[in-house]
Amino acid sequence: MDGGKQKICVAGGGSWGTALAHLACQNGHEVTLYLRDKNVCAAINTMHENVHYLPGQKLHPSLVASTDPEALKAPIVILAIPCQQQRLFVTANRANLCPNVVLVNAAKGIEDASCLTASQFLPALLADLCPVYTVLSGPSFAREVIEGQPTAVVVASDDTAQAARIQHLLSSASFRCYTSADVLGVEIGGAVKNVIAIAAGLCDGLDIGTNGRAALLTRGLAEMTRLGVALGARAATFMGLSGLGDLILTATGNLSRNRTLGLALGRGKKLEEATREIGMVTEGVKTSFAVSRLAGQLGVSVPITSAVCAILDGTLTAREASVQLMSRSLGQE
Repeated sequence: MDGGKQKICVAGGGSWGTALAHLACQNGHEVTLYLRDKNVCAAINTMHENVHYLPGQKLHPSLVASTDPEALKAPIVILAIPCQQQRLFVTANRANLCPNVVLVNAAKGIEDASCLTASQFLPALLADLCPVYTVLSGPSFAREVIEGQPTAVVVASDDTAQAARIQHLLSSASFRCYTSADVLGVEIGGAVKNVIAIAAGLCDGLDIGTNGRAALLTRGLAEMTRLGVALGARAATFMGLSGLGDLILTATGNLSRNRTLGLALGRGKKLEEATREIGMVTEGVKTSFAVSRLAGQLGVSVPITSAVCAILDGTLTAREASVQLMSRSLGQE
């Protein structure tokens, strides 16, 4: 197992990309954080702080930020670009990626235009480079990772040796990585939990009680599992860190952007206003519509996702959607 110092580029200077870059530096690797914002870049290099996304959090002094796409020429690239932007990013930067690059996707979502997960389109876009695709997912707020709070995630790849390699490169005393071979299951769990987290926030915004929220999370997990299994994922994956674990965190944690969005919508705010106040990408919005269309193609029932979509597009109010869910035909668990 190659456990020595590695050259790593983290693409994406948001909170999660910054946290992963900081973590890799702590583990002794040579890390460059590639981002677009020159002001954020300068602040990281001089103040060791991402003043926009993680103000007040000191970053490892060896972390180098760059706006030069040459930074992508590393054997390991951690892709912390929002899911909806990944196709464009990779297409625009393919000339800067190394042959046989180990691509670690740290974003969560389903592409809105194609209803595909990253593993279903990124390797094909880079086929001539023969990339090794892995995905990192699980219950992990960026701020807590930087603070050194205990965190456990999962690294999935068809190449078990590379999954183990990334596991060893990123694991530390406070950040524990497990491995999995169920790439699609890990991706679906990470994507759909954002949709259910919006619904959980809606529950809290409507003040419908903890009984209702517990029911919603349980049925949301069932919804996530049905969709994943229909795509060929393993049912057991959804009881792990990228499924149940991430769902619990994102649907109940106060640092969750998706829960915060649902909370605001449940309290009567408009989508545009709530999104503006959050100030960061809320992946669950576009993922909700992608999941709904994908489920329709597969003939999978996703009533919670459908309700979230109806609220987001203004077809139903949050209260009306709640009543509709509780009025569905009775059935077996």
